[in-house]
Amino acid sequence: MAEALRVGIAGLGTVGASVARVLRDKAAELTRQCGREVVVSAVSARDPKRDRGVDLGAAKWFDDPVAMAQTAEIDVFVELIGGDEGPSHSSVKAALEAGRHVVTANKALLAKHGVALAETAEKKGVLLNYEAAVAGGIPVIKTMREAMAGNSVTRVFGILNGTCNYILTRMEAEGLSFDDCLKDAQRLGYAEADPTFDIEGHDTAHKLSILTSLAFGTRIAANDIYMEGISNISQADIRAAGDLGYRIKLLGVAQRTESGIEQRVHPTMVPTASVIAQVHGVTNAVAIETDILGELLLSGPGAGGNATASAVVGDIADIAKSRPGFQHAPVFGLPAKELRPYKKAQMRSHAGGYFIRLTVHDRIGVFAAIAKRMADNDISLESIVQHAAGPDTALQKTVILVTHETTEAAVRKAVDGITKDDHLTDKPQVIRIERAE
Repeated sequence: MAEALRVGIAGLGTVGASVARVLRDKAAELTRQCGREVVVSAVSARDPKRDRGVDLGAAKWFDDPVAMAQTAEIDVFVELIGGDEGPSHSSVKAALEAGRHVVTANKALLAKHGVALAETAEKKGVLLNYEAAVAGGIPVIKTMREAMAGNSVTRVFGILNGTCNYILTRMEAEGLSFDDCLKDAQRLGYAEADPTFDIEGHDTAHKLSILTSLAFGTRIAANDIYMEGISNISQADIRAAGDLGYRIKLLGVAQRTESGIEQRVHPTMVPTASVIAQVHGVTNAVAIETDILGELLLSGPGAGGNATASAVVGDIADIAKSRPGFQHAPVFGLPAKELRPYKKAQMRSHAGGYFIRLTVHDRIGVFAAIAKRMADNDISLESIVQHAAGPDTALQKTVILVTHETTEAAVRKAVDGITKDDHLTDKPQVIRIERAE
């Protein structure tokens, strides 16, 4: 039997402790599967005295993760510190430069430094695995990187943040406000005390940028993603979507267009009968559309200690199974130096249907003025519905518009015109309608 694979874990929070526990509890099974033992030989974290529910007494303690990354006492450096700079970046870089394999769950790190780290890994002939960085326990990275040879991806989209999906699910199912659902998500540990990173779309954007690189062979461009969060979604939107046969989800979408690659994160209306509309709670889902395979949908737990630990252990096992001289798959599907520069497609060229909710003064001529603004911008309407804004708003009406396929630019210009006409009593709401099977 080959020598044991020695693992060093940096970061012993919920995920790090879960990884150590799985490696201990599943030691015999992993040995059979990998043909060698996998042992935790070193660990690094802020507090050496904290009880993490797993015995790490046999592992050497390092106060400095960089020192652990460079030691000859490990073969694999597992980074679970978090953050895109500081010790997470310096330790991963040090490990790769020292010829150590790296496993990370850090999407922010990869979104910012992934291509440079990939170049180092490929130069040193070591693996940089990151299954846990996108969609938790769902094996989407391995699927896209290794199992889709010959397929050309045209679009990849999905629910990539469990916190947002949980909030939107509760809002629809129980008629709760966004604020009430957010507070409950925080109480249950699904949302952080400062939830901005999740609810405003940043977490989804980091994950999408990684999927985009894998899908289209481009360099990661996390700063070129159009982004909207879900904090402005109201019960009025949820109810109107249901009445129209849609459900609201926060989606990350990347697709190839004639003008470049379009990356966007925003609330989206998807048909209630579509598969992705049935993904509820903290579950994640990723859909991949290709020329050969058609559409593939992967769904499962997107967060939490066990789901993320499962992906991390899977990456460690892949390294344990590899042998010297074996040609590793490139980090992002293509050798890092062959990744093409990212060419951004303008969001205002995005074409699709739109939901537009307007709260307007209840007076003669408003309806006609709205219709004229739509016509002036060549927007064809699938439906237009008017009803009272509410019991305490007798002088207001709510107008719901659903367009046929049109462009982002046309919709924004029409809505800007309606706003300038001084017909609105509240901020307009625009939500894209996404094609989904």
